[in-house]
Parts: sequence; C-alpha cells; structure tokens
Amino acid sequence: MSTRIQLINTIYTGGDEDTRLNRSRQGQLEFITTMELIHRHAPAGAKVLEIGAGTGRYSIALAKEGFLVNAIELVDYNLEVLRRNAGDLPGLCAQQGDALDLSRFADNTFDVTLSFGPMYHLYEPADVHRALDEALRVTKPGGVVLVAFLSVYAIMCNCYLNEGFLDGLRENFTGDFTVRHYQEQMFTGYDIAEFEQLFAGKAVEHLTTAAADGVLELAQDRPDFSLTDEAFDQLVKLHLATCEKRELLGMSSHLLFVGRKV
Repeated sequence: MSTRIQLINTIYTGGDEDTRLNRSRQGQLEFITTMELIHRHAPAGAKVLEIGAGTGRYSIALAKEGFLVNAIELVDYNLEVLRRNAGDLPGLCAQQGDALDLSRFADNTFDVTLSFGPMYHLYEPADVHRALDEALRVTKPGGVVLVAFLSVYAIMCNCYLNEGFLDGLRENFTGDFTVRHYQEQMFTGYDIAEFEQLFAGKAVEHLTTAAADGVLELAQDRPDFSLTDEAFDQLVKLHLATCEKRELLGMSSHLLFVGRKV
C-alpha cells in the first residue's frame, strides 16, 4: 500500500466524516451549494460518477432523486458506512477505487463526474494530472465535471491566525509565497488561479469556480456565533447569489471548479 493511501486511511478511518455535512452551518451550506451546482448541470436521470464519495452523502441524495450513481471510495471504513447508509437503494452502485485508476469504466460513460475529495490529498503533479485526466476520460463529451479543492488562503485564516502563524507560512508557502504541496500537509490547498491552470490544455471548458462555504469555518469558531434557522435561510440565499464572485472565492475553505468536457 502506498504511503498516500496509508495517510488517507489514517485520516478517515473511524472519524466523523459521516456527519460533516450536517453537524455545522458550514457543512450544511457546503452541501446546499454543491447540490445547487450539480442540479444546474445534471439532466434528469443522468449517469453520475462520484470519485472519493466518502460515506455517500451526495451519492445517496442523488440516487434518491433518480440519478444513476456510481460511487467510488478509497477508504474501507468510509465505504462500509456508505453501503450501510445506502441499504438497498436502487440506482446506486458503491465500489472501492482510487481516483488515479478508473480503468473499470470505459471512456465517455458519465454525464456528470464529481471529484469531491481526491484533490485534497494529491501532492505530486503527476498524480494530480492523472486524477483530472481520468475524471475527464470517463465523462461524456458535453458532460460536466465538478472538482472540489481547498483555498490555501482560507487554510491560513482558519487554522493559523494564532501562535502557529509562522508554522503555517512554512507549511503552505515557499519563501517567496509560492504555494507548496507535499504529503506531510495531509490537506493541501491551492491558489485559485493555480488550480484553474491545472486544466490548461485539457479537453474542458471552464464554466465557473464557486465558493462552497464562504467564511463560515472561521466564523463559526467565534464564541458569539449564532444563526437561527431564519437567518441561515437568508444567508444561503445571499451565498448562492454571490458564491461565484471572484473577489469572495479565496476566503472559502471549500471551492468547486466546474467545467464542461469538449
């Protein structure tokens, strides 16, 4: 087993990934925003592939809506939870697999391909491009890919505005503030333009880049943070109206690249 796979298993085995998208306002907003973007581009009854499906929150929700979903998850523990959560739900096939090798699927198979976890844990350029190329290969021409990634600037704000700031700088940037990617980070973040540039020369048209959760990861750690259901509903409306504004993207922990295969 590669050290990358060992690391990912260590991060997620026995954790609380299954509740991540509903236990906080941040997670709830990320789920709502991501589903909104999926629905914008997924035709009714579409064939969907989710790579890095975790415990199945998106795959199960989409299968319940009538989409035909293949869910690929690397971590044994997550896959077990996914299958338990899905039960005998029709339209969902959950299998173990790696974003770097989708050879079980033929070219041009899926209308929508979702990659919502792998890019957090790929560090070598060859692996990054292999994962993107595989996602595009199995997507039909005219189909859509949605790829999640992390903002390195949000990582600095959310994790290192404390006595660890200098450590955060060293972990995420070189001396001239070029973004770094290496396995010891566990979760690697990107400059937004840097991430979009990964698709240069690939058979994909960039449709949008969107912020999935805005400033909520930082905000919800404040002792005075509180949002009633009514206030959260209005925040969701505001966020969906503004989540693609370029000036707001970098402060969001989770971001989504949306592209159409050409």
